[in-house]
Amino acid sequence: MLDLVPFPERVSDARPVSKPSHIAADGSLIMVDVGAKTATERTAVARAEIRLGAKAAAAVRDATLAKGDALVAAQLAGIMAAKATATLIPLAHPIPLSSVDVTFSWNGDVLVVEARAHTVAQTGVEMEAMTAASVAALVVYDMTKAVDKGISIERVRLISKTGGKSGTWESQTP
Repeated sequence: MLDLVPFPERVSDARPVSKPSHIAADGSLIMVDVGAKTATERTAVARAEIRLGAKAAAAVRDATLAKGDALVAAQLAGIMAAKATATLIPLAHPIPLSSVDVTFSWNGDVLVVEARAHTVAQTGVEMEAMTAASVAALVVYDMTKAVDKGISIERVRLISKTGGKSGTWESQTP
């Protein structure tokens, strides 16, 4: 049993902040109520990088892995993951996705996964794009681990988002 301390009684040496949006007065976690918000068009782009050894990168490029074509499997898994985000991320809202696209590009032996999500909803699609990129990267790892155990998934991050109260945001990090 989790012993939740009511929010006002928590002790912190950090700077004072307003009450976090996902914590109730009794200290329990809540999903924010977005019911009064107007549904607006929203997009998000997330990226993950997979550092592969030369042999694993060649096997992915040539689709010669024993488990099959990693890019096809990763693309489908990323799309499915975006649709399951609210099941995987406890406080994420289930939202109607208009579209999800997962694409791949190469930077040497680094495979770059890019996931784009689109919706018209009361909350954003950043978590759906991040989940799609992350799961697609995990599938590539799973399918290539027999070739190279030293593969690493790096720099999973939000690249851009549009819509909602905060408007457009773009990462300043290349």
